[in-house]
Amino acid sequence: MRDVADAAGVSTATVSMIINDKKGARIGADARRRVREAIDELGYRPNALAQTLVHGSSRFIGLVADAIATTPFAGQIIHGAQDEAWKHGFVLLVANTEGNEEAERDAISMMLEHKVRGILYSTWFHRAAEVPEALRETDFVLVNCFSNDGTGRAIVPDERQGGRTATELLLQQGHRRIAFINATTPAPARTGRLLGYREALAATGIAFDPALVFEAYPDQEGGYGAAEQLLGLGVTAVFCYNDRLAMGLYDALRQRGLAIPEDMAVVGFDNQEVIAAHLRPPLSTVALPHYELGAAGVRVLLGIDAAAPDAVIRLACPATPRESAGEGLADRRAS
Repeated sequence: MRDVADAAGVSTATVSMIINDKKGARIGADARRRVREAIDELGYRPNALAQTLVHGSSRFIGLVADAIATTPFAGQIIHGAQDEAWKHGFVLLVANTEGNEEAERDAISMMLEHKVRGILYSTWFHRAAEVPEALRETDFVLVNCFSNDGTGRAIVPDERQGGRTATELLLQQGHRRIAFINATTPAPARTGRLLGYREALAATGIAFDPALVFEAYPDQEGGYGAAEQLLGLGVTAVFCYNDRLAMGLYDALRQRGLAIPEDMAVVGFDNQEVIAAHLRPPLSTVALPHYELGAAGVRVLLGIDAAAPDAVIRLACPATPRESAGEGLADRRAS
């Protein structure tokens, strides 16, 4: 700073006021120009650590996650948070702990030492989480999870709306006898998607038939194994809990000589691009809003989006129609 002051012919106090954009500082335009030119010529950068000590916080936002950086689609949470942080002049510090409690404690401690503006705490799938006590030493927002005790602001997917939207993709194609293959593992997605399925049927005047709902392990093998039970139900369409389960069902239907969507329409959930977009035919599905979860978490943390101290904000899960629900099938048949 002294070098800049000498080159510009002003005091270090003047340089400091210009760099920190001191409100009300009575500094002439010529002095400001000379200081800016000296900064450019000398390549001066302010001392970020010193500024942090002065202002009490830094331009960093922390993100602590259990495994989202290593999952194929939940990593979009980081992408959304990073883009939103940059937009507002912040840098995202990411710690991927792989569920290791000691690594999690160390990561949060390091972020607090660096006086982060706040911390996003995220899980790779939507669930209840135990909020680390150290998080309460700063502003924090839960992303893709919510606290066991109902405290803290949380941003989560609207599973209920997503289940309703998935079922509507099939109803819109004229299907009236629709099965739902749910997951065996307890989670907000399991209960929320079932509620949405029931709501969509009710809104169309279709009575809920519990015989059309059954469970399978939510992976490819689970979907493959569910085919026999599904085919005994006399249904024309099926909503699968996730895309991996739908992928297994594709295999089983194809093995039995059945065509999708002509013989059985199929809708998934998650919109895992590596699966949904590359199945044949491409899978109609509902997307989890991972990118927007991360972006919204930053906006709530910075106070750009208002949220009550214990608010749970649910983000819509948008439809991603492709071909497996039968989109355009009636037109193709007519032609």
